Amino acid sequence: MRMSVDEACALVEREMPAKRWRHTLGVVESSVALAERFGADVEKARIAAILHDVAKYWPVEKQRQAILADGDEAGLDTLLYDKELWHSHAGAFVARRDFGVGDAEALDAIRYHTSGRPGMTKLEKIVCLADYIEPGRDFPGVDTLRELSEKSLEEALVAGFDGTLRFLIEQGKRIYPLTVLTRNDLLTQIRPGGF
Repeated sequence: MRMSVDEACALVEREMPAKRWRHTLGVVESSVALAERFGADVEKARIAAILHDVAKYWPVEKQRQAILADGDEAGLDTLLYDKELWHSHAGAFVARRDFGVGDAEALDAIRYHTSGRPGMTKLEKIVCLADYIEPGRDFPGVDTLRELSEKSLEEALVAGFDGTLRFLIEQGKRIYPLTVLTRNDLLTQIRPGGF
């Protein structure tokens, strides 16, 4: 049985430090605003945003066990890459198992909010972008992302992924291939047939 938004908030807040809970509330605010702006389901955006980081502060072994229990192919693939990717897949599993979220689109919005994926739904784009632009975020280029988000989910996400990819390259980290594929897919949506 699906729990109420208030019940979900109370449980999620216990799973993270106060600073991360403030971030989560910012992602909820931004997700709702983007859903209203771009015509997506506001309630799905709200619940996916509330739950997007539910497993972020779990020990990595607990995240790994959730991913293994879920058995989702994309989640299993993340186990070969940076542990920063794991919480989103573990979170989708927990959203379904413990919070009663049965909507596949909301679960995928949680699952892919960190890496993205080709063929993202509008809701997935919204939660992913909201994670970048929520009011508490303060990094070089965030204001540009916020401006882009006024007119295009795709353009804002490409700019967001560009920043992430630059950061990973500068840090000498491996890049999860799905993120590169996502960026390329978004570019084809922006400029169909022309580069």
